[in-house]
Amino acid sequence: MQGFFITFEGVEGSGKSTQVGLLASNLREDGYDIVVTREPGGTRIGELIREITHSKDNVDLTAVSETYLMSSSRAQHVREIISPALKAGKIVICDRFIDSSLAYQGYGRELGEKAIEELNKLALDSIMPDLTFFLDVTPGVGFARRNHTDKIDRLDLQKEDFYNRVYTGYHEIAKKFKDRFYIVDSTKSINKVAEIIWEKIISKIKK
Repeated sequence: MQGFFITFEGVEGSGKSTQVGLLASNLREDGYDIVVTREPGGTRIGELIREITHSKDNVDLTAVSETYLMSSSRAQHVREIISPALKAGKIVICDRFIDSSLAYQGYGRELGEKAIEELNKLALDSIMPDLTFFLDVTPGVGFARRNHTDKIDRLDLQKEDFYNRVYTGYHEIAKKFKDRFYIVDSTKSINKVAEIIWEKIISKIKK
């Protein structure tokens, strides 16, 4: 059986983690063999990298260093978790993947899509998502949601224009990869968003 790779993308507060959890529960209930993971992270080394990239103590981390760290985490992640699971015929659900680097470092940090794509070629090892859900909320809406939590990290401290560039970048990336991107209006209720995602997933994996 061929594995299936699903990724979730969006700005902070878009509801990715919630929807990843709901989808994972639904798929498990239906008897699917799944792996749930995230970026940066997913592996021991990846989680150590996440501590660097997300710590509020590291506000002096440069854009280029951040980009290399994200790619390093991905290289470990692909080889240790994602590729083996797909080869075993499992469904892999990942909270963020290459499109986050394109949006955050390519557009947000203004390093450009091409530079990010070139840097990540080796890290990806030809692995790309079969389906990407972009949970679409504006940065303003996302941060209004985040204000109800105490989980503030380094990326929450970026300026408004950075997140506006990230948001614009996501829409440009979605146009470029429209065959695998599926945009979901994440201002809808949690249950409605989950329902939309579930209908799309079933249409793909039960073909």
